[in-house]
Amino acid sequence: MSFGQNVQFLRKMHRGMTQEELAEQMNVSRQTVSKWELDAAFPEMEKAIALAKLFSCSIDELLQGDLNSGNEAYINIRQEVVEGFTYACYVVISCDPEGDSQEHITKWAKRHGIDDPQMIGWDFPFLSQEQINVYHMHGYAAACILPEGFDTKCEDMRIVSQPSHAYAAITIKDPFAAPFVLIPNAYKTLMRYMDVNAMKHKESKEIASCFEKVYETDGVTYMDVYIAMEA
Repeated sequence: MSFGQNVQFLRKMHRGMTQEELAEQMNVSRQTVSKWELDAAFPEMEKAIALAKLFSCSIDELLQGDLNSGNEAYINIRQEVVEGFTYACYVVISCDPEGDSQEHITKWAKRHGIDDPQMIGWDFPFLSQEQINVYHMHGYAAACILPEGFDTKCEDMRIVSQPSHAYAAITIKDPFAAPFVLIPNAYKTLMRYMDVNAMKHKESKEIASCFEKVYETDGVTYMDVYIAMEA
């Protein structure tokens, strides 16, 4: 990406900042910001440093990097409070942990009368280097959100209750068209959004620090990606 594209992307990530608002922050005219974004002009070093500080990136990233890891597949980046819920969780470490864990939890749900389970999932990071490098394994946790009134005293599955919490979120349209590109880049885009807006990632045993949810609307597949934020 060019410098101008980076400025435009970061400006929009910064709570939808307008050119006029950025111009006021930088003590320049709106026309100057427009020229920056069109690559028709470049800022003086003092302004470049100020831009990098405002957008929480390095000058090298701003001038030469490709900060927009998103594309038209990514929509509706936002902050969202996810209401508390209870889920059954199953972790698999294998060469295909997503498929293995999702198949297991789906069968479990149906055995317990949940015919249309609402699923979420996240990467399970606690693997040895031997598992990763020698056996090419990785880990994944698949979870089924439990309906109200479900008996949570099941002894054949780990049951977890999560309180309401604030997350940064992004929606991917048709995520499985290129899953090894679109999904990792969605996390990168969210982390960039959090950096630009001075949000911190929250990691706690009380909540899922990040998770993915797949669903269909009007025959189109979507995935919502969530990253927990510090209050």
